[in-house]
Order: sequence, then structure tokens, then C-alpha cells
Amino acid sequence: MPPLTWFLGTMGYGYKDWEGVFYPAGLKSRDYLAHYSQFFNAVELDSTFYGTPRPEVVQRWAEQTPAGFIFCPKTPRQITHDQRLVGTEGMMADFLGTMALLGDKLGPVLIQLPPDMSRSEINNLAGFLAALPPSTRYAVEFRHRSWHATATGELLQAEHAAWASTEYLYLPQRVYVTTNFLYIRWIGRHGTYDVKDHEREDKTPRLQTWLADIQQRATEGIDSVYGFFNNDYAGHSPATCRRFKQLVGLPAPPLLPPQQGRLL
Repeated sequence: MPPLTWFLGTMGYGYKDWEGVFYPAGLKSRDYLAHYSQFFNAVELDSTFYGTPRPEVVQRWAEQTPAGFIFCPKTPRQITHDQRLVGTEGMMADFLGTMALLGDKLGPVLIQLPPDMSRSEINNLAGFLAALPPSTRYAVEFRHRSWHATATGELLQAEHAAWASTEYLYLPQRVYVTTNFLYIRWIGRHGTYDVKDHEREDKTPRLQTWLADIQQRATEGIDSVYGFFNNDYAGHSPATCRRFKQLVGLPAPPLLPPQQGRLL
């Protein structure tokens, strides 16, 4: 079995709380991404959830990162939450066209459904996925428990889309295989930590459980894993992502010294 290719990072990167503990003190925000990309080879773009960025912004992202770096943009909420995927072909085409400026740095596009969108709207999702260009990878995240059914997996398999696995509140915490890659989000409870400048909890046992699940499912034709950490998961996502990289056996250079070894 060929080894998995890992793309690991955080959900967003522009956090002021990281200054002095991950970003050097005084580093300009315009230089955050370049610094971030020295430690992680992927990032989930939360900013795109609030609207399609300007083309020049996307081009700058590509220019600031090294070869092999991957961006996973979140689909704008106007498409997923406001329109609930209906009548959004033009908006999605515009979004994907802009994201295509990333070139080979464009990874899977995350389609996060609203919490009140249940499986009763599965036809909306089916029509939406069928209209997407197959040249891009997609991952779908469900926040309503009704989606955790065989019909959901069959739909995603038919459309070659990943079922985004999550560690989030009331949702089942397990790896789902519906295509040839995995997409995993370690989210936690929103608002858990007011300040996100260091880990408050050692999540090693939970991460070991996730890794064992991933490794067990790796025999099912998976070639790559995309995984992203939220600040609310343990208090400081760069440190938690680094912790997981160590468990996987990937190079994990230390972050800035003030952050290391501090747990409250």
C-alpha cells in the first residue's frame, strides 16, 4: 500500500492572538501567510465563507507560498446557507473560477451545510454536486445528524466527493470513506477559549484514536488526507497541528519558544 500524502494545517491563519507565540512579534499581517507556510503545507480558508475574494488577493496567496502548498477554501455562505445550494450555479462558477487562480495549489473545496439543513433536502445537494466541474475535489460537511445515513454516503460516492469527518459537539466522530481522499476537521466547541495563544488541553489521546481510524481506513483506496485544526479544539491550533504531525511521523519543527510546553 503506498504511503498516504498528508496535508495538515489550521482553519484560517490571520489571528492576532498568535503574534509573539507563532508569528514573531511585530510581523506584519501581510507576511503571516508566508511565515505560516514554513511550518504547515496546507490551510483551510475560512475567509472565503464570507464572500468570494478579489482575484488579486487569490493571486497574492499563491505567490506567498512555496510549491506544494495547498489551499482548501470554504464555499461562500451565500451559496450554502442563504440559498441552501438552490439556484447557485452562477455564483459557484464565479467562486470556483476565482479559486482556480491558485493553480495547482487549489485543494478540495469545502461545502459546509447549515446546521438546520437536514437530509430532507438531499435532492438540493444532489443537484448541486452533479453540476460541479469534476476537475476540482470537494468535501461536504454535515451539521445535522439526519445526514448520517447510507443514502448520504451513496450520493457522495457517486459524485466522488469526500464526507468531511469532524470532531464537533454532537456529531459522530469517525472517519468516512466516500472517495479517494479524506477530509477531517478538528473543531471543538465554538467560543471555548477567549484567548488562542497556547494549548489549554493535551488532545494526544483523541488524536491517537483519529490516527488509528485513518490508518485502518487507508486500505480502502485513499491516497491523501487533508486535516485542519480550529483554535477552539485545544486553545492554539498551530501547536495542536504540530502535535498531530509528530504522531503521524512527519517533520514538525518547533514553534516559537514562549509557546512550548505550556498547558492550562
